[in-house]
Formats: sequence, structure tokens, C-alpha cells
Amino acid sequence: MIDANPWIATGVALVLLAAIATIGLSAARVRQPRSALLALGRAVLQLAALSLILTGILQDPLWVGIGLTVMFVAAVITATRRSTGGLRNGKALAVAMVVGPITVMAIVFATGAVEFSPRYVLAIGGIVIGNTMTIAILIQRVFTTSVRDHWDEVEGWLALGATPRQSTRELGRSAIYTALLPSIDQTKTTGIVVLPGAFVGAIFGGASPLEAGRFQIVVLACILAAGVLTAVILVRITSAISVRPTEQ
Repeated sequence: MIDANPWIATGVALVLLAAIATIGLSAARVRQPRSALLALGRAVLQLAALSLILTGILQDPLWVGIGLTVMFVAAVITATRRSTGGLRNGKALAVAMVVGPITVMAIVFATGAVEFSPRYVLAIGGIVIGNTMTIAILIQRVFTTSVRDHWDEVEGWLALGATPRQSTRELGRSAIYTALLPSIDQTKTTGIVVLPGAFVGAIFGGASPLEAGRFQIVVLACILAAGVLTAVILVRITSAISVRPTEQ
């Protein structure tokens, strides 16, 4: 093990890990092989800025609210950029992605499962918004691809008099299940295959393993519930398709 300043050691490790990701993608001739490197670079800058900002806002409810709003807007913009539906899909994404996080946070803090304080609101909100964004991106891609690939079937239902929403109902149900599989599997394997970040972070913060486990299971339940709400609402809003989707 190299004995060095922790910041220098971190920099060396990041460079080596980024090199592995970039070289691996290049060797496999994957499109945009530098995407992992660029993503990591953005993450470094964003986390550095976030760390500095959080130092001053963790105890201020107003700034925590502003911070969560910025996170939500960035999540919606990112999901919209991954979509081919333009502004219409952006509106649908915004509606679907706001219902899930608000609902689960209201339940968690209203029941007292997690202390209602600025730092916990920011922590739970940030985790749920991030996972909701991932599920929203996945559901719209899976659903759109499924409708495009099964367009003959959809057209058949339309010819029989079904509404556009009825003609894609089964495809939507299948897409919801597929999009939620990663979250379901992560929850099923937590503690056996995966040591989740919230659990590890709570322990590093001084919480007992039991308390850390209680906090983590609440977080996992939030992610699942918010993901289900987001996926179901998004498919409901966007499932009335009467024209075959174009290639993404």
C-alpha cells in the first residue's frame, strides 16, 4: 500500500480507475469511449462544489429546499435529454418524478421513521431523486423500444377499435416490471451481495449497525415506492401512442 497524503492517493486511484474504464471501452470499440472519463470528471467537480456548499446549508431549511429543487430540476433535464419526446415528455417526466419523492418523504417524516431535520431531508431527498431519475430514464427507453418493436401488435389492437392507451397497456406493464428490476434486486441482495451507501455512511458517521440497518431499510423502501409511483405515472401519461416511435 502506498503511504501518501490521502488527497494525493485519491487522485492517483481516480486516474488509474478512469484509465481502466476508458481503455476498456476503447478496446471494446464502444461508442463514446470517453463517456466514463467525462462522467467521472463531472462527478469530481460537482461533488467538490456540493461538499463546499453543504458545509453552509445543512442546518438551514431554506437552503436545503433550494438544494433539493436544484437536484430535481437537474434530474428532470437529464431524463428529458435522454428522451426523444421533447417538451411533452419533459412535462410528463416532471410530473412523474415529483410525485414519487414527495409522497415517500411525506410518509417517512410524518411517521417519524426518520428524524425531520434539514440534513435528513437533504439525504433522503437526494437519494430518492437520483434513483427516481434512473428509473424514469429506464422506463421511457424500455417502453418506447418495446412499442416500436411490437408496433404490428399495437396497430392490430388499434384496428380492432382499442384506444391508443389500451393498445400499449401490456407493453407498459412489462416495461414497468423491467425498469424496476434493478431496484428490486438491489433490495433483495442488500446485506448479502451489496453493502449499500447509506448503511456504510451511517456507520462511518458513528451510528450503531442496528441503527444504520434501520435507516438503510427505510431508504430502500423509499426508493422502491418512489420508483413504482414514477414508473406507473410516467407510463400512464405517455402510453397513448398512435404513431410508431422513431429510433432513439
